[in-house]
Amino acid sequence: MATLEQIVSLCKRRGFVFQSAEIYGGLNGVYDFGPLGVLLKQNIKNFWLDHMAKSEFETVLFDGALLGHEMTWTASGHVSNFSDPLVDCKNCKKRYRADDDDYNADKPCKHCGVKNWTEERTFNLMFQTNMGAMTGDSIAYLRPETAQAVFVNFKNVMTSSRTSIPFGIAQIGKAFRNEITPKQFLFRMREFEQMELEFFCHPSTSKDFFEKWRLCREDFYQKIGLNMTRIRQRPHADDELAHYSQACVDVEYEFPFGFKELEGIAHRGDFDLSQHSTFSKKDLSVHDQQAGSSYLPHVVECSVGVDRLFLTLLFDAYTEDILDGEPRLYLNFAPHMAPIRCAVFPLTKHQGELAQKVYADLKKKFSYVQYDEGASIGKRYRRQDEIGTPFCITVDYQSSEDAAVTVRERNSGAQERVAIGSLIEYLSVKFNQ
Repeated sequence: MATLEQIVSLCKRRGFVFQSAEIYGGLNGVYDFGPLGVLLKQNIKNFWLDHMAKSEFETVLFDGALLGHEMTWTASGHVSNFSDPLVDCKNCKKRYRADDDDYNADKPCKHCGVKNWTEERTFNLMFQTNMGAMTGDSIAYLRPETAQAVFVNFKNVMTSSRTSIPFGIAQIGKAFRNEITPKQFLFRMREFEQMELEFFCHPSTSKDFFEKWRLCREDFYQKIGLNMTRIRQRPHADDELAHYSQACVDVEYEFPFGFKELEGIAHRGDFDLSQHSTFSKKDLSVHDQQAGSSYLPHVVECSVGVDRLFLTLLFDAYTEDILDGEPRLYLNFAPHMAPIRCAVFPLTKHQGELAQKVYADLKKKFSYVQYDEGASIGKRYRRQDEIGTPFCITVDYQSSEDAAVTVRERNSGAQERVAIGSLIEYLSVKFNQ
């Protein structure tokens, strides 16, 4: 598997990810996504939405605001509880999370080698701001998670979309956490994107739905193309459950720095709806006509970070091998996840006119196709391998005579002659479209 340094280098070199405001020294824990990064993120989000839509459970979509009302975060417990333990080295001023492996109160600072620590204290991770022209007019927060807007709007969504229990509300959006020590590139960031499902169900069925969603999410990771030998589900012990959880399972991936969480699947009970009902004094219960009584639904939550899954796909796909006697690097993305679906090359500039026509036809169908006529054909193959393009199409001397092109498969380097008129159908089967 690649090192973190190799992934960071590849991301910058090929236009996946850049350090935000790099020309000014960078903004720690904040990153900008380049052309290929945007496409890979979009593929991740589209596949997640498609997987939700095709599940056996009814799901509707939602997009909550980034700014949250102060009472929303008071009711959820974030104002009083959303904090991390913090310590500083008095000698070099290096800051650490007290629960981080890099900090040990009995040992010297890893940064400067001096043992001179501050007392442990708590640090709230939310970004606070003010609404209005005057400071103190109205306090608001950049949301540290996307779920609370769903809970606050639960009744609005259910009524307007004419859905009934059980059903899910799916949302993709940005969240913000003022992390003490952002690290490991995209793994822990201050600005990030989440894909979350809040599934509302009757209390009597909530445990069953928790198990069903656990299996459904495992199926997602298999279909997105991850190596399942590096995936595990780890149930939380009783002493590590969040205050709102009745049960929780982390989907973890084996990174070079150990097994780390990709997704949390949590049985949240009725904690959130109960809290917002109490603080807002609005009834968020659901009436059961058959039973003749009302109840607060329980919630099963599936929450995965887009950026963290993006990083996981890069680690999982990064492959070095020997092809035709030469070392090479390629990204072994599943074809339907690759940012560029295919690339078209004229063997020489003499085939440019026909190659441009093939390129234009493929672009209409697959959107993200590249055209490259610079350098040797071998170098063009290597460029596409390094960004994970699954198929390269070469228009050569024969193409004008037999109306066919050579299609090269990324992983094996195997080549196949395909009629130009059958090319779209051939690739569509490969992409499962």
